[in-house]
Amino acid sequence: MPVDGPLSGKVAVVTGAGRGIGRAIAVAYAAAGAAVSCVARTESDIAQTAAEIQRGGGPATFVQADVTNYDSVLEAFRATVDEFGGIDIVVINAGGNLDHSPDVERGSPEQWTGTVQLNLIGSYHTARAAIPHLKERGAGKLIAIGSGLGHRGRPGESAYASAKAGLSMLIRVLALELWPHNISVNELVPGPVLTDRVAQYAQEPGSVFQDDSEWVKTPEDVVPLALFLATQPDKGPTGQMYSLMRRDA
Repeated sequence: MPVDGPLSGKVAVVTGAGRGIGRAIAVAYAAAGAAVSCVARTESDIAQTAAEIQRGGGPATFVQADVTNYDSVLEAFRATVDEFGGIDIVVINAGGNLDHSPDVERGSPEQWTGTVQLNLIGSYHTARAAIPHLKERGAGKLIAIGSGLGHRGRPGESAYASAKAGLSMLIRVLALELWPHNISVNELVPGPVLTDRVAQYAQEPGSVFQDDSEWVKTPEDVVPLALFLATQPDKGPTGQMYSLMRRDA
């Protein structure tokens, strides 16, 4: 039976829902009553997330899609609407760093471009595909997972930092464009979370990440803020950056 909670009656799309932060948010939104569409490139991962939600009694579906391919993203949203009748909340979470060079000079142009394509262009594709469906509902939430690196950078992270900085500005522009339609657009900056990318630097939750004096979180630590943003009123905050980092990003 559907769960009676603060997101009852809502439909959420979560990209990158197969693991890490995306999986934790998808499961939490379902526990709060939402029907959840799990989207990612790896079908086996999102199938497991959807199955976990269904075992808990929540409605869920999974759609394989590559956010760097706009047609693929469009089809994922169409499939979600066909399954659940509409879309109310979109979490733009799919991303990653393909460029592990020590600096720009020694980096690969292909990996640099690929990182921007995944994190910035993929986010644009997701937002662009979501907007008509959110407008159809008369209100909605776009929540993008940003990064502190998009606000202050770090040597050796030029591609990822540049992409996340672009995403941060995209969020602010979208907030201005969409507020007349009761669609809020906000950035959630979790800081270092113990995912595959962070594990090479910090081995356990609560430890300090490199020299940043930032505590390492689990994906579940991000959930309360993601729920807060999803449950705000239609005329709630928009164009804002919400951070779990210890100091200003």
